[in-house]
Amino acid sequence: MTGTDSLVLRVAGRPVGRYVTRPALPARLSPRPYLHPVTTLAGTTVTELAPADHLHHLGVGVAVPDVEGHNFWGGRTFVRDRGPTELDNHGAQRHTAFQLCDPDGFVEELRWVAAGRELLHERRTVAATALTENAWALDFTFSLTNTTSGTLTIGSPATNGRPGAAYGGFFWRARKEQTPPQAFTARAHGESEVHGRSADWLALTGEDWSLVFAGATERTRRDPWFVRTTEYPGVGSSLAHGERLAIAPGDTAVRRIVTVVADGRLDRDGASTLVRKAVSP
Repeated sequence: MTGTDSLVLRVAGRPVGRYVTRPALPARLSPRPYLHPVTTLAGTTVTELAPADHLHHLGVGVAVPDVEGHNFWGGRTFVRDRGPTELDNHGAQRHTAFQLCDPDGFVEELRWVAAGRELLHERRTVAATALTENAWALDFTFSLTNTTSGTLTIGSPATNGRPGAAYGGFFWRARKEQTPPQAFTARAHGESEVHGRSADWLALTGEDWSLVFAGATERTRRDPWFVRTTEYPGVGSSLAHGERLAIAPGDTAVRRIVTVVADGRLDRDGASTLVRKAVSP
């Protein structure tokens, strides 16, 4: 196994994503498995890897800026009363095994390690499913179990004093184009109206592609969306929005996000229809 181990996700035999399990990355980027490139069925890439504006943005994955002070997001750490600060506090997510590995999905075991010890054990389940001739769905579940002897808390820059920066959890760095993408939910439109708010689903549409993110469990739907369109295109589901998320020893926090990946620009009706199909029991 090398630093570029990967597998290809397929929908009806067509490649739609590459999953890199052991990326060779510097420690300050918080090395972790990721999906990139992810494409529409027509072949349009809808992710970015290590873009110049944020080198630590790695396609699609799970990234958390503060697990008991350890940075699993990459880059600088936001410190209360100091701002973004370069610290030697980066952790890494280490792939340990696949419990299942098929062309359309996998079940993976990971260790979240920092300062020489494991903090969390993760089970990650990913599946790619056809929806229509122009759309497919990426079903992404992650379960974080506290493997230490004490309670762990997960934070964000927002819980550390930076308003509006509650990133951390599932995160999708989207395709950057000359014109920023549009973001909308069933009831609101625009970055300022959808960012930091909960919604059953949230859509991001570019020149000829659409992504529709949906919380697929009641607990996941309570997490507000982290949304960027003007600075850069990215969407996440916030684990720690207004307060830190505590996980007791042996307990597990579970989140499930289903993302519709579609060719063309969806409207509200189109996005809602595809989400219902993707998340239906």
